[in-house]
Amino acid sequence: MTTTEVRGTTTDDAGASDVVIPFDPYELQDTVAGDVRDPFPIMAELLAASPVHVGQIDLGAGASESFGPIEPVTVMGFDECVQVLRDNETFSSQIYEGVIGMVMGRTILQMDEPEHRVQRALVSPAFRSKMLERWEEGLVRTVVNELIDGFADRGHADLVKEVTFNFPVQVIARILGLPRRDYPKFQRWAVEITSVATNWDRGVAASEALRDYFAGVLAERRAEPDDDLITELVNVEVDGQRLTDEEIYSFLRLLLPAGVETTYRASGSLLYGLLTHPTQLDAVRADRSLIPQAFEEAIRWEPPVTVILRRATRDTELAGVTIPEGADVALLLGAANHDARKYENPDEFDMFRAVRQHVGFGFGVHVCLGMHLARMETRVAVDTLLDRLPDLRLDPEPGQDLHIRGLAFRSPVALPVSFQVG
Repeated sequence: MTTTEVRGTTTDDAGASDVVIPFDPYELQDTVAGDVRDPFPIMAELLAASPVHVGQIDLGAGASESFGPIEPVTVMGFDECVQVLRDNETFSSQIYEGVIGMVMGRTILQMDEPEHRVQRALVSPAFRSKMLERWEEGLVRTVVNELIDGFADRGHADLVKEVTFNFPVQVIARILGLPRRDYPKFQRWAVEITSVATNWDRGVAASEALRDYFAGVLAERRAEPDDDLITELVNVEVDGQRLTDEEIYSFLRLLLPAGVETTYRASGSLLYGLLTHPTQLDAVRADRSLIPQAFEEAIRWEPPVTVILRRATRDTELAGVTIPEGADVALLLGAANHDARKYENPDEFDMFRAVRQHVGFGFGVHVCLGMHLARMETRVAVDTLLDRLPDLRLDPEPGQDLHIRGLAFRSPVALPVSFQVG
């Protein structure tokens, strides 16, 4: 069955149509861990004392957890995080087996070498530059324009509710070749899987629902191949090796929340940074070639994911601190990206700063597979917003707090703006 997309509806060959009911980003507020407003001052204090801490720490949402019997280790310094991420033999990703493996399945996220390299080679062709170029104009810009069409004549909007929360899931769903009527379901599943730590049963249920859904899609693609990513995953082969169905399900369960959550949060934080720094916004408005460097600064300043995990495979030492074999190691990317030893005025959003290298997308062999897609999507979204909405500016209600919030995941909860109409 082919699907013809019509604004606001999906019409199939039988002529039936389904009204798309938007998913409310405020509906699952427990996903913002502890509703922490600003963990960076505490991070700075801890980092100034030592770039590596043994034992539990509290960043404002309660003491950190350990997934094993040994005291946890927290790495906060930039150079120290890079050292850990470079050494995938001493610091294993297999910790994710027990953290998210139950809901995602076995993914590249929890694999070490050489298994990781083989699996990554099988799925990475889907993100090659030729595919990104193809998706940019024919897909991403179209999605963003359609969303802007829904409010462009009003003169005001909440860019979180009406753009940043919606466009990444629509892009991923269209790349996968999935019908528009199912977009709200994907958004809900993505948030529920990502927030499994706060609601285990809900996360597991979302995982099972996604597997059942994709099982049907895979069967359809084998019977009737299409020009989409799922068809490519079904047929991809590297050195005689192909992906099993379970490996495809796991990759898709990872891709959906990773592609949706990361881009939604990153694009929202970039817009917040620009809208709260009018001089930098004016510079970007006048010269769109500055968007990429503004995006990299936003990822440094407010990484959408502030922590990743590793487990020590042997006794080792980091910054003079002994780390025993089996210790859980939390890498605070947010703290590393605000390391005053590397960045001048690290808490400031400054797209013109001299050093923009960061660990917001990780580092080393596990660097984010979809980072180039996130960069392209956000660049197109910001460029299109500035084209379509003249004199775009923040316009909050009196007393409305627009600060970026969260701990493990961070982004603005609202971006009320006004602009000229016509």
